[in-house]
This record gives sequence, C-alpha cells and structure tokens, in this order.
Amino acid sequence: MLIKNANNARKTLTLGALLASLSLALTGCGATGAESPTRNIRQVTDGVEGQINSIKARNVLLVAQEDGSAVLVGTFINTDSASDAIASMSANGIVAKIDPAQNELIQNRPVIFAGPTATAKASFAGLNAKPGTRLDLTVNFVVGGPLKLNVLVVEKADVYANVG
Repeated sequence: MLIKNANNARKTLTLGALLASLSLALTGCGATGAESPTRNIRQVTDGVEGQINSIKARNVLLVAQEDGSAVLVGTFINTDSASDAIASMSANGIVAKIDPAQNELIQNRPVIFAGPTATAKASFAGLNAKPGTRLDLTVNFVVGGPLKLNVLVVEKADVYANVG
C-alpha cells in the first residue's frame, strides 16, 4: 500500500510541475528580462518611425482621401544644432505638395504634419492608395539626404476623420 501511495504522490507532483510550467509558458510570465519580446516593441502607433543623421521621423503615415489623394500625418524633429529643411517628399513616385514649400528644421522644434498642432501640410494628388496597404515614402532633406520609410495608408475615419 505504501508503494501505491508513493507512486500516486509522484504522479501528482509531476502533473503539478507540468501544469505550472505550461501556465508560465502559455501566459508569457516566463518571458521577462532583457530579451523579453515586449521590451523590444518599437512601433506603438499606426505610423512608422525612422531616422537619418540627427533628424527623427515619428508616427508617419498617409490618410487616404475620398478624391484619391492622400495626406501625410507625422512629426519631424532635428536634434542637431545645425538646422536643415524638408526639400521634397514623394510616395510611389508622386511628389507631394508641401505647404509651406520648405519647412526649416531647427533644433528640437518639430515640424508637425496634420492634426490640431500642425505646422505644415503635405498632400499627394492622385496617389489612389487603398487603406490597409503600405507605400514607400521618401523625404528629402536639404542637408541630411533622403529618408526612406514604408508607411501605412489608413482610412479617413476615427481619429483620422478630420485629416484632409
């Protein structure tokens, strides 16, 4: 009888250890530390991020408009003491109309495209981009050179309903 109880206890302990291991693995509780997958998430918005030299692009995306054009949403920041400027932009070979025509990037003074605090506007006539697709966007700077981004096209709805 003693041997039967020992076998049952061993099976119960083994099953308990197996269940505990599975619960840690399935819930991700064992994925902590410096190599945790959630620690390395870079894109937390619909928009993409990029950088060339000291110029950073944040939350850059395109909002598809009813007439087939698209409007740029995003922020560009220069962290260098030497100023630069946005010379031009193109998406899938279509050059954007930028207003004002040249946006100077002064150190830590962001240039914001679209939204309530916008300082500039860029629109791409005839782009005919479908929401949910990605397009190659190139932003050319006077000094910094070209910054290439693969941006998401979103529908003009929800938080982007007033972008236009």
